[in-house]
Amino acid sequence: MKNTIYVLLVAFLTIPNLTAQDFSDIDKSPMDVTIIRNQNHSPMARVIYSRPSKNDRDIFGDLVPYGKIWRTGANEATEITIYNDMSISGQKIPAGTYTLYTIPNKTEWTIILNKNINVWGTTSNYDSEKDLIRIKAPARTAAATIEDFSMAFQPIDNGANLLMGWDDTYVEIPFKNAE
Repeated sequence: MKNTIYVLLVAFLTIPNLTAQDFSDIDKSPMDVTIIRNQNHSPMARVIYSRPSKNDRDIFGDLVPYGKIWRTGANEATEITIYNDMSISGQKIPAGTYTLYTIPNKTEWTIILNKNINVWGTTSNYDSEKDLIRIKAPARTAAATIEDFSMAFQPIDNGANLLMGWDDTYVEIPFKNAE
């Protein structure tokens, strides 16, 4: 009987260690979402993206080269859904889902909404023939280092600004409700 209790006790203490989950390979660039709602709480726009970390690396001009198309995050290309017709810099955007690409440069970024969705990265999947719009946005210096690539909507009159920032840089894209 003592041996049986001893065997059960040892099994009880060691089995949890054998079945414990190992999260050491968890995604280094987790997905995130930001959403902005209208005054009646209906959705205005939503962005789904992955959040790579700085990890003591030089980001813009090095990890993310200047003048080259970027998926605007990590892993899958960033996806933006516009729930009602809107405009950016006077260019109309029909309601729908688009891929959000950027071309970072030191003083300004090119912001691209592309009709090709559900794509991984940029290199082999980007098709400029499917660009809906391209606009320029000034690159600004962040007040503090942004460790993880981040996006957030900021409400403004008749729309929202989409803020995108990483390292010491951010851009602001004004989305206005279509009139």
